[in-house]
Amino acid sequence: MILKIFFAFSLLVSVVYAQSVVDFCVADLNLRIGPTGYTSNFFRVAVTGAFDATLPGLNGLGLSMFRLDIDVGGVVPIHTHRVSELIVVIEGTLLAGFSDSDNTAYFKALNKGDVMIFPQALLHFQVNVGDVPALAFVSLNSANPGFQLVVLCLPTTIVQKITLIDEEQVKKLKSNIGGTN
Repeated sequence: MILKIFFAFSLLVSVVYAQSVVDFCVADLNLRIGPTGYTSNFFRVAVTGAFDATLPGLNGLGLSMFRLDIDVGGVVPIHTHRVSELIVVIEGTLLAGFSDSDNTAYFKALNKGDVMIFPQALLHFQVNVGDVPALAFVSLNSANPGFQLVVLCLPTTIVQKITLIDEEQVKKLKSNIGGTN
């Protein structure tokens, strides 16, 4: 019963948010056409969020919600939040996982209707391993959960050392996801 109430409330927040946002940009017709127009999307994922910065009415409620549209082979790269996250798969198949503080990896293929929880502050990810685009909703227990891609905040030389990836590839990765070198 609680899951039904949670899902209904989360869906309502998403619908209200989606109807209140007007966003546009001029199309670059050299890019790939996708459901949201002509886009370049390195990770092949679209994230639509309802959190305090995009829906001020959520301020102080301790809740945020995101819709994930993940193309075949698309990925939400390894990242962390300061709060816990619940994911519900609506369509498709996702490989989702996290590592705990003892460096134990927990991951599972999630299909339509499956749910997984990522504990607060632990590194986690999602990858579409299916044959069709995936749709999932995630909810976090904060109106401002934060999102940290570690590779973006570290200097290239440090990323090279800790990942064993050469400088050229690190710079390419960072430039594709909005980081600085």
